[in-house]
Amino acid sequence: MRARRSAVRRSFTFPLRPTRHQEIALAQCLEDHRQLYNAALEHRRTAYRVAGATVRYGEQSAELKHIRADDPEGQGRWSFSSQQATLRRLDKAFAAFFRRVKTGHKPGYPRFKGRGRFDTVTWQKDGDGCRWDSGPHHPTMTFVRLQGIGHVRVHQHRRVLGTVKTISVRRAGHRWFVVLSCDDVPAETLPPTGAMAGIDMGVASLTTTSDGDRLENRRHLAASAARLAVAQRELARAARGSRRHRKVAARLSALHAKVRRQRLDAAHKAALVLIRTYDVIVHEALEVTNMTRRATPQPDGHGGYLPNGAAAKSGLNRSILDAGWGVFLTILSHKAESAGRELIAVNPANTSRTCAPCGHRAKENRLTQAVFRCTACGHVAHADVNAATNILRAGLALRDAARAA
Repeated sequence: MRARRSAVRRSFTFPLRPTRHQEIALAQCLEDHRQLYNAALEHRRTAYRVAGATVRYGEQSAELKHIRADDPEGQGRWSFSSQQATLRRLDKAFAAFFRRVKTGHKPGYPRFKGRGRFDTVTWQKDGDGCRWDSGPHHPTMTFVRLQGIGHVRVHQHRRVLGTVKTISVRRAGHRWFVVLSCDDVPAETLPPTGAMAGIDMGVASLTTTSDGDRLENRRHLAASAARLAVAQRELARAARGSRRHRKVAARLSALHAKVRRQRLDAAHKAALVLIRTYDVIVHEALEVTNMTRRATPQPDGHGGYLPNGAAAKSGLNRSILDAGWGVFLTILSHKAESAGRELIAVNPANTSRTCAPCGHRAKENRLTQAVFRCTACGHVAHADVNAATNILRAGLALRDAARAA
């Protein structure tokens, strides 16, 4: 049967191979955009504090013309479009702040960006201050042209599909990447398999399906923990600002970057296995940020604190973050959309305490991490498989209710 085609938005990331002069220019471009972001933030704060006035994106964008004219060798070098994107980034931060205030969540007022907190510059349209594949007639190499920087070589390791809409340059440690956001990317929907599964996220195994299949958790951070600890100790001993400090910091950053790449690669492979096997996948709607919060201190009333299990909680938090649940679920969602699979998220509450065959719910049903034994009917199963079965049942009930509504 021929697969149906649809169109999705997708990002393509490629390493850049800048010359030494281009690398200096990229770093200066990033620094000038950071200063623009901080200046715009200070403008908004001062206007509200002094006059009670709200400054919006349109006013700050209109002032860019004067800023560029007053600083032709600085801000005037870069693309007007990229500077507008930086101001929009600040505007989105304020919009998110006010949205959290209205919903009663922790607001998180927008903060000034330090040198290590601003690593991306975006050009809003291909052809406006930037040009992808600026040397189309070159037989072996690909270039991206960036205003004020020039034609930068790109290590294009796969074909770009769809229409390039925005171009971003991102710094990760001492490496540079170009990120292309493309519309109308053709997606091949996979042929139906007729299979459905619930998946339980875990630390011992990344996922366990209701069929009993398990995908291994590679624990990439734990595997590199010794080398990271050595590098961290060396960094602590080095004088800040010294050549040795910069060298060790670069090595530490490279180790963390390797762990991130390993985790991302494992998440892609695990998601692909599930997408190729099942038509319907039901997973837990996990709030990973809330699950990995630090244990709240408990005062004892005498100037000290009661034991709150902070050490054990920090170890669990580290294992959850090392497993990369959030990254995995994001990738699974994108692949499911592209492949035409159905992905359902359900509330995970009590799925690990409920007996799948009889429905009896009690915390005594799961006395160990691996074994589930129902105190009502005596059903025995692997605890993760039992939870995955409950997750699948809840997802199908949610889907049926949505269709009936």
